[in-house]
Amino acid sequence: MQPTGMTERERRAAFSLAGIYSTRMLGLFMILPVFAIYAEHLEGATPVLVGLAIGIYGLTQAVFQIPFGILSDRIGRKPVIYLALTIFALGSVVAAMADTMIGVVLGRALQGAGAVAAVVMALAADLTSEEHRLKVMAIIGMTIGISFSISLVLGPLMNSWIGVDGIFWFTAVLAVLAMALIKFWVPDPGVSKLHRDTEPVPAQFKEVLKDTQLLRLDFGIFALHMILTATFVAVPLELRDQAGLATSSHWMVYLGVMLVAFLAMVPFIIVAEKKRRMKQVFVIAIAIGMVAQWGLSLLSQSVAGIAVSLFLFFLAFNILEASLPSLVAKMAPPDKKGTAMGIYSSSQFLGAFVGGVAGGAIYGAHGTSAVFIACSVVAALWLFVAATMRNPRYLGSYLINVGEVDEEKARRLVMEMTQVQGVAEVVIVPEDGIAYLKVDNNALDTAALQKFSVNNEQESVAEKDATSETTVAPH
Repeated sequence: MQPTGMTERERRAAFSLAGIYSTRMLGLFMILPVFAIYAEHLEGATPVLVGLAIGIYGLTQAVFQIPFGILSDRIGRKPVIYLALTIFALGSVVAAMADTMIGVVLGRALQGAGAVAAVVMALAADLTSEEHRLKVMAIIGMTIGISFSISLVLGPLMNSWIGVDGIFWFTAVLAVLAMALIKFWVPDPGVSKLHRDTEPVPAQFKEVLKDTQLLRLDFGIFALHMILTATFVAVPLELRDQAGLATSSHWMVYLGVMLVAFLAMVPFIIVAEKKRRMKQVFVIAIAIGMVAQWGLSLLSQSVAGIAVSLFLFFLAFNILEASLPSLVAKMAPPDKKGTAMGIYSSSQFLGAFVGGVAGGAIYGAHGTSAVFIACSVVAALWLFVAATMRNPRYLGSYLINVGEVDEEKARRLVMEMTQVQGVAEVVIVPEDGIAYLKVDNNALDTAALQKFSVNNEQESVAEKDATSETTVAPH
């Protein structure tokens, strides 16, 4: 697939950076469906430490992802990516060589500390024009979803071939290959600068954190990944001990439910976006996820019962994972989208950490069924929070390169652009030379906006959010 209109340089950036994203995703998540069983043979294993090993990457990634992004603004993208991938590879080696739970926990913490995602996003923005940036982000976004699905199937398969320690060695090799890809294939950016549509701005944190609608979405991604991580503390054990399915065959269950859930998700997304029923579909998906957790607590005596419950869970997960970043993009102010997404991503990572620790603690004290019941309670709380949010504005993002402007010219351009049909909101940051807009793509007069572009050609372009925007949240 080669997105039309993109330059060769932009295509290289898109697919190579997507490859780097996918290798890290595989490394983090391939152990998810097998680690609870593998950990039984490690010295010092306890349910809490098992959960900690699964989820601690989220804590270290939440701590380092924004600082690494800021550091890359100062010393360059590629040096920070090399540093992050080196830390990730080191963590993989530590985990591979560990024969104690503490060693694996340390290795997983180092894997998360190699928080390359935000820097990769910034590099992608450096290497693409405003016109094609969302195409590149869409390609990267697709790799995130695909890599996660593959990891759940590939993890049990690779465990049967080379074991979990082999999986860790494999991810270390992937990290080294990713560094080679950065060195020899990813173009060097001419200039690295701050991109408010993709990067967090520390000065905006306070304002974004006061937005109660965005906080609802931050809580949502926290809850979703808390539930996901806690679920996989318990599901592998349920499949083996309750349903009697050999560990080497778990991949067949994951493959089946992921494929069917992906197909079943499509009508929901169409209704949410095309029919503008996003809040309704969003709330329904949370309710489906809550029912799925109850199903896992009640139907774990058979493979079929677990499979049906997992299908419902992944149906809900896929819908929510696609809807949440789109909702953030719709609700965030046009010049604060990067900051809103940065806080959202940190909430996601913290949710994974809390889910692992809480899932392990609950399993140790009360068993696997209690883990699923606790997850259903979290989903019920999230259902209440989501039901009270506003209906989103069905507006897309639009970037225009207006070139060098002073404050007076920026104010004049804002007034003129606001008069264009379909334009709902305009913010121009003079030092960026970029106009950040919210627009109704169904009503927008794109020809009228093109005249504001610095070259008056095709540099101003709709970044669609209402019907086709893909917003990437780092994993």
